[in-house]
Amino acid sequence: MKKILFGAAMLASLSLSAQMKAPAGGKQISDELIGIFFEDISFAADGGLNANLVQNGSFEYNPTVRDGWGPGTNWRFQRPGHSAGYIAAKTDHPIHSNNPTFMRIYAERIGHYYDFDGWTGVGLQNDGFNGMNVKAGAKYNFSIFMRNVSGKGKPVRVVLAAPGRQPKVLAETTLNVYDNEWQKYTAELTAAEDCPNANLQILMLEKGEMDVDMVSLVPQDTYKGHGIRKDLAEALAALHPKFMRFPGGCVVHGGGDGFWDTYRWKTTVGPKEQRKSLKNTWGYNQSMEVGYFEYFQLCEDMGMQPLPILPCGVSCQGVNGGWGMKTQAQEVVPMDEMDEWVQDALDLIEWANGDASTKWGSVRAAAGHPEPFNLKYLGIGNEEKITPEFSERFKYMYNKVLEKYPNIVIVGTAGPGSHKGNPDYENSWKLAEEIDLPIIDEHYYDSRQMFIDNRQYDDYSRARKTKVYLGEYSVQDRSHGQMNQWGDALAEAIYLMHVERNADVVTMTSYAPLFAYKHNTNWNPNMIYFDNERPFFTCSYYVQKMFGESSGNYFYGDCVKFANGENEFDNHLLGQSVVLNTKARELYVKVANNSDQTKKATINLSRFSVKPNAVKTTLSGKLDDENNYDKHPIDPVVENVKVSKNMTVELAPYSFSMYKIKL
Repeated sequence: MKKILFGAAMLASLSLSAQMKAPAGGKQISDELIGIFFEDISFAADGGLNANLVQNGSFEYNPTVRDGWGPGTNWRFQRPGHSAGYIAAKTDHPIHSNNPTFMRIYAERIGHYYDFDGWTGVGLQNDGFNGMNVKAGAKYNFSIFMRNVSGKGKPVRVVLAAPGRQPKVLAETTLNVYDNEWQKYTAELTAAEDCPNANLQILMLEKGEMDVDMVSLVPQDTYKGHGIRKDLAEALAALHPKFMRFPGGCVVHGGGDGFWDTYRWKTTVGPKEQRKSLKNTWGYNQSMEVGYFEYFQLCEDMGMQPLPILPCGVSCQGVNGGWGMKTQAQEVVPMDEMDEWVQDALDLIEWANGDASTKWGSVRAAAGHPEPFNLKYLGIGNEEKITPEFSERFKYMYNKVLEKYPNIVIVGTAGPGSHKGNPDYENSWKLAEEIDLPIIDEHYYDSRQMFIDNRQYDDYSRARKTKVYLGEYSVQDRSHGQMNQWGDALAEAIYLMHVERNADVVTMTSYAPLFAYKHNTNWNPNMIYFDNERPFFTCSYYVQKMFGESSGNYFYGDCVKFANGENEFDNHLLGQSVVLNTKARELYVKVANNSDQTKKATINLSRFSVKPNAVKTTLSGKLDDENNYDKHPIDPVVENVKVSKNMTVELAPYSFSMYKIKL
C-alpha cells in the first residue's frame, strides 16, 4: 500500500511540474467554456446518434403519429411467393408494461419457393430511416424478441435486402423460434455489398402465429463499442467539448401530447425492452434507445462533464401547441406533489454517483457501469416563464437537492430571449441573486446584426455570485432564409471572443441546435447536418471546432493591437483573443476581421516563452458562402508557420484565424 501511495504522489508531483505558471497580466477563466447541447430534434437520436438502423423497432409509435400499420410506423406487411396472412398490433402480455405494443404475424399460407425465385413467407419489412445504409463486409448485430403463439417451433427467415421487384439478398439467417414465451434471438449478418437503401425483412416460413417486438440491427463498428453512430460521434469529439447538456431544451418538458406526458429519466436507463418511448415536442417518436445511460456513457467516452436537465414541475413556454401559444396559462404541479419531482433529481444523483450498494447505483451497475459517473452539474428547468409559481417550485427543488447533495452545482434557467428588458430574464436574475444560484442558463437566437452589436457581458457585475451558462445560441437570420452562412459563423466567432474575454463570468457555452437529419429537419440552422452516409459540416461547426481546440484557463487581452488605433470594443467587426492553457503548455491567438478591407494587427507575446513553429488555421470567404450537401466553400486552411514574440499579421477581409503556439 505504501508503494502505491508513493507512486501516486510522484505522479501528482510530475503533473504539477509539467504545468507551467501563467505569466503576469492574465485573467483566470473557465476551462469548460466550449461544450455541446444535445436535443432530440430533427431526428438527432433515432436516425442519428442511435446506431440502430431499424425505425420503430418496438412498435410503440404514438397513435397520433402512426398511420395504421403502414407508412406512419415504418413497417410494411410482406407476403412474397403468393403467401397469405395478415398482421395486427397487440398489447396483451407484452414484454414489459413500458413497452406495451407488439406485432402479431398470422401466416395462413406459405407460397411455393419456386413462385418467387425462393422468396416466400409472411411477415414484416422495415425500411429504416429512408433506407438502411449498409457496407460490403461490415458486420451487423441483429436482435429480436419473438414468441411462438401456436404449435411447434417454426423457422423465421431474417433478410437484409436491396430493394426491387425481386429483392436482392445482402445477408440472411434463419432462426428457429420454439418458445411460447418471449425470448430474445440474436444473429450476426454480414453485408455482401454496399447498399444505401437496404431494408430488413422478417418472414415466417411455416403457417401459424408469431409475436414480434424489439427489432434491432446495429453495426458492430460503433463509437467506443457503445451503440452510437461512429461518424457522428467522431464529429462531436473533434469539437473537443468539455461538457454535454441533455436531453434537450423543450424535450425536457414532455412529449407532443402535453406537459403531463413528461420525459422521465428513470424510464430510459434500464434494459432497452423495458424503456418507455415518447412522442416528443417536435412531433415524432423517441424510442429512448439513446437514454440517460447512453448520454452519460458518451460523456465519459469523450471526457465531457454530463449536464442533465430535469423539469421542475412547471410547463415550458412552448408546450401544448408550440411557440405560437406561449402566452397560454402556465401548467404547474401542485406543491403537495412536488416531492415526486424532487425525488427524481435525488435519485438521478444517486444513479450517477452512488456505488453499487445503493438502490439507484445498483441500477447503473446492472446496466454495465459499476463505477460512478461522477456527476458534477445538474440543470433544473428549461425556458420556463419565470412566474411566482415557477420561482416557488424551483426554490423548493433547489433547496431539497442541496440539502442532501451540497456539492452538486445547480444550473438554473433564464428563459428564452435572455437579454436585458425581457421580463423572464429580469425575473430569473432576481431569483438567482436571491438564492445565490451558482449558474444561470441563458438562451438567445438572434440576427447576425444582433450578434455584431451586442456585447452584454462586458458590463456584467463581477460582484455577482451567479455565473452564466450560454446554453443555447446561434445566428438565426430570416433575411437569408435562416441558413448557416459564413457571415453568420463569423459574427458568432467574434461574439465568442467577447465571451472568452468575459469567461471569468461566462463559464460555459453551447451552440444550438447540434444535429439535423437531412430528410427530417424541424429547425434551421443547425451545426451539423447528416444523412445516412455522412455528416455535413456548416461554417459554424468549424468556428466551434477552433474554439474547442483553443480551450484554456487564462485570458490575455492586451497582446493584440489593431492598426490605426482600432479596437474590438469600438469596432465590433474586429475580434481578438489570446488564451493560455497551462496544462497543455499552449498559447492560442485568435484574430478576426468582419470587414471588407484588409486589416493589420501587431501581436506582442514577449511575456511568453514561445517556440518558433506554430500551426495556423484560417477560415475565410464571402459573407453569403454556405456549406451544404453539394458544395463546401468554407473549409479550414491549416498550415505550419513561423511565429515570434513580436509580429505583425495581415487579416484578410471576412476572415478568422487562430495560431496554436507551443510554449
